[in-house]
Amino acid sequence: MSTSYRLSAATGLHKGDRPYQQDQVIMLAHPRAKGCVLAVVADGMGGRSGGRAASDQVMLTAKQVFERYSPETDNAEEMLGNLVREAHLLIRLVAIAAEQEPHSTIAAFLILPNGACAWVHSGDSRIFHFRDGQLLYQTSDHSYVQTLVDQGQITLEEARYHPQSNILLHCLGTADDPPLIHHRIPMLKQGDVLLACSDGIWHYFSPDELSSITRLLSPREASQFLIERARMRASGSGDNMSLAIVKVEPLPAEATQAVVPGSKRAKAKPPVRS
Repeated sequence: MSTSYRLSAATGLHKGDRPYQQDQVIMLAHPRAKGCVLAVVADGMGGRSGGRAASDQVMLTAKQVFERYSPETDNAEEMLGNLVREAHLLIRLVAIAAEQEPHSTIAAFLILPNGACAWVHSGDSRIFHFRDGQLLYQTSDHSYVQTLVDQGQITLEEARYHPQSNILLHCLGTADDPPLIHHRIPMLKQGDVLLACSDGIWHYFSPDELSSITRLLSPREASQFLIERARMRASGSGDNMSLAIVKVEPLPAEATQAVVPGSKRAKAKPPVRS
């Protein structure tokens, strides 16, 4: 990515109308490689203690794996794969002590110093890639209703309100290893936006809405707006919400190299969601 760009970033987290928080989100700047950023969203399931234990384990594993990662010598997809595999194994170990069986989704993207981006996901937390207000790519949920959509049995709109929309086919912490679904963006460009979020956010917006909001607002403003609008549209029945946004923006004329500002948090038996 040209040094005439910078990365602007923010995260958001809210428990919605649930009595407790099971989502978690993190955005990390690499301690040794400027311009290398990891964002991770995790949506825990398994009751008050189980779901939170699972999403917390994803966050802890992300920090440890990213600390070991060297973008100059290590493969990005391999690092993300290690993150998924290690978190999956540790969540299964947590289940021994938890009062309910813990599971978690994951949606993680890694921006490299050379401007490329890799991502991985499992479950129904999503990653969107927008460019100049247009959707270029989004993840496909590992869920029962997504299978029905893929088979042409229901539409995307019907899937949003399907009574079995809470059934996941793959996520972290299940008996089977989750599939590693990777995607790579060869080069980020000015006008690009990356959005990772849990279903507590994307359920209430169309991709066009998400694209417009993240294009017109700063990442921090967009995080706050999406959380507030999702809560309003949920009408008192909203889920936990977590999201991470990165925008590729031009540098001020006097700047000479790309910068990555620290992220800011906006205030505001298949596994079945509780």
